[in-house]
Amino acid sequence: MHRWVVLGVAGSKRTRGLMAAAAIARVSVQLVEWRDWLAAPDRLAQALRVPCRFKIEPPGDDPQVHLALLHRGCESLGRPLCAAPESGELAAVDAWFAGFQWTMQQLAALLAAQPQASVVNAPDDIIAMTDKLHCQQRLREQGLATAALLGPVQGYDHLVDLLDHHSLDRVFVKARYGSSAAGVVAYRRAAGRQQATTSAQLHADGLRLFNVKRVCSYQGLDDVRRVIDLVAAQGAYVEAWLSKPRSGAGHFDLRVVTFGARAAHRVARVSGRTLTNLHLDSARADPAQLLPAHDLGVMEATAEQAARVFPRAAVVGFDLVVRQGTARVLEANAFGDLLPGLLWQGRDTYATALA
Repeated sequence: MHRWVVLGVAGSKRTRGLMAAAAIARVSVQLVEWRDWLAAPDRLAQALRVPCRFKIEPPGDDPQVHLALLHRGCESLGRPLCAAPESGELAAVDAWFAGFQWTMQQLAALLAAQPQASVVNAPDDIIAMTDKLHCQQRLREQGLATAALLGPVQGYDHLVDLLDHHSLDRVFVKARYGSSAAGVVAYRRAAGRQQATTSAQLHADGLRLFNVKRVCSYQGLDDVRRVIDLVAAQGAYVEAWLSKPRSGAGHFDLRVVTFGARAAHRVARVSGRTLTNLHLDSARADPAQLLPAHDLGVMEATAEQAARVFPRAAVVGFDLVVRQGTARVLEANAFGDLLPGLLWQGRDTYATALA
């Protein structure tokens, strides 16, 4: 199909990457901005009235849209309207998700009335992957191995109770609706000491968290408690610590992007730190240089099995830990194709989607 419609944010890395690939492939792409669609819903309906391929990109780069989703979510949850968060502030993420979920429901209704528009990732599958706890539960129900789930957590005291109950000293506390390691805390305790490692930086007032592109470590009880309590207040869950294989430069996990449930682009994310996300300055490496052939096959087979759990999502990024013939899924990301410069069979992720 040679006409695409994209719901996105002008000037974002995602939009620039897709537009660049479309120009080379001579594919027509009409961008409808999130802010314009929310202000005038009929703009998108008009764009979808002729045959096209429709791609939903995330709205995260537009603070105006972020605030609109926050307000919609607060209304849905019966809360007072939130103030506009500062840049990078992790605030009322559960309310943001409620607003985002509402927009996906609107898109699902729109697409049901526009059968000539073929969607890349359907809104219901996007929502299923954006709720990280639900996503992991769904993967496990379909036979995929993940890190052991300890369930939702209400705060620091509850976390300690969970660890005591399961006889654990190392876990990951994860924001239920986060992305790009936002609100992820690697927590460990030993011999009366504890440490919380995270990209969520505690503000000087002790009352707010900010997502930063560097890893922070907290060891004092008051700071650790504040970080865990603030993350948990916005929706969080706990996973058992999953050790990652090591290379010469550190330990690593894998990002694999599937297209139509076929494994394509793949990259190892290598870091000497606990968190391996690429935006936290982890190094890229070729999985074929780090894994034996059998594990590479397990990696591909697991990604493709996981992709079939979301049958109406054509493009999905999966984070995996693979070692000694076993693969575990860390995350499924409906927007996991932002991997600038990573090629598979001569194409980047956007060119592959367009093809």
